[in-house]
Amino acid sequence: MIYLDHNASTPVRPEVADAMNTALRDLGANPSSAHREGQRVRAALERAREQVARFVHADASEVIFVSGGTEGDHLALMGAAWAQRERGMRVAYAAIEHHAVHGAADVLHELGWSHAELPCEPTGITLPAAIDALPQGTTVVSLMLANNETGVLQPVAALTERAHARGMLVHCDAVQAAGKVPVDFAALGVDFLVLSGHKFGGPKGAAALIARKGAPLSPLMRGSGHERGRRGGTENVAGIVGLGLAAELAGVSLAAESTRLLALRERFERGLRLVSPDAHVHGERSPRLPNTVNASFPGARSDSLLMALDARGVMVSAGAACASGAVEPSPVLRAMAVPHELAISALRFSFGRETTQAQLDEALAIIAEALQVARRVTAAGAPA
Repeated sequence: MIYLDHNASTPVRPEVADAMNTALRDLGANPSSAHREGQRVRAALERAREQVARFVHADASEVIFVSGGTEGDHLALMGAAWAQRERGMRVAYAAIEHHAVHGAADVLHELGWSHAELPCEPTGITLPAAIDALPQGTTVVSLMLANNETGVLQPVAALTERAHARGMLVHCDAVQAAGKVPVDFAALGVDFLVLSGHKFGGPKGAAALIARKGAPLSPLMRGSGHERGRRGGTENVAGIVGLGLAAELAGVSLAAESTRLLALRERFERGLRLVSPDAHVHGERSPRLPNTVNASFPGARSDSLLMALDARGVMVSAGAACASGAVEPSPVLRAMAVPHELAISALRFSFGRETTQAQLDEALAIIAEALQVARRVTAAGAPA
């Protein structure tokens, strides 16, 4: 198997799995308990909090443990909007945001809020000037740091500066960026930042929302004083221990690994053009994550190509949504004004720690074969 779907999820680091097993075995008490066993568990949580804080250059008191990127996005956008409802009932987000942000905005809409979308350039970038067009009464803006589909990096610091000048808070979804490029909470200037462990060698179900000191935030899960009253519910101790260690290890290897992945990406893109000269790499002229390639292959529907690759042991993600035999372009590619026929032939390749040059060379040979199959299926109009 050649696994090229690291943006979806990364394998858990062996050291992280070992630390989690130890926590499951030895840290059975409740971290809110006052007795010595409870406080031993509390110490493990606080160590993980420090590890996460160092990873993104934040203060440990700003780290709130949550169950995943989706919960973090909901807590940031909805919690900040609710806390400021007397100032206005409008929020905004970039058109290329993750579905989790769209979902949080939908819940707010049901509660009476309205929302606006910031447009995206064909390059995949949301321009800072887009902030100026937001309507009065907008209190929170959601901006991702790196797009999960194209890998395009966003000018979050510049967007945030404009938003703050208009009195808006900024929530940044850094889930796809953390562990692949440096993430500096203080330098970005945002009020809220979300990261998730399973994107950089940690476990699924453990993530963090970084909330700037003093930033207004109403908890969504209530009834207890956990996480300094900002997120109710007994913490996932083993998962959080794994999250903390994964953050520490990712920080240590970040510079060298980013350089290695960038070299692999550039070689892979050159190979794609040899295999398919008409291949189109989305966002290729923009700053991107070093590990991500989103490419379209004209004449090969993404679902057919995905299945042909899967049958040959190469795991990737489709850049389009498939339902009832139809293929629809992803909202990200639509926002980038990618032509329909090109958008429905998009695949995302994403690399990680285990990805080698030999694997990518083998994958390119398999892609050449799979493309022939997928183009025949597409031309015949057969369902995926």
